[in-house]
Amino acid sequence: MGYGFLESVYEECMLIELRELGLHADNQHPIKVFYRGHTVGSLVADLFVEGAVIVELKSVRAPAVAHEVQLVNYLKATATDVGLLLNFGEQKVEAKRKLRVLPPADDPD
Repeated sequence: MGYGFLESVYEECMLIELRELGLHADNQHPIKVFYRGHTVGSLVADLFVEGAVIVELKSVRAPAVAHEVQLVNYLKATATDVGLLLNFGEQKVEAKRKLRVLPPADDPD
């Protein structure tokens, strides 16, 4: 597709590509955030692939640390181990893989 399109365009293209590969992918996947058994918020992940990988898409000049933090929070909220941050920037596609870090065994949250 090239560069300069909105995130939503890349999201639809990714859905087509993933499904043509035979992968199950949901877009705009709802995520509930819990704290001590209470729902405290809701989020939406761009893509959830095979129930195992969250993909967050961006279309910005350069990805920011806040984008990585957003993805890591999605991983925590869903107990998903792997996430991909894909940025369709001005000149190239950038990809970062993020992994969920488990809290210490004595951490109640």
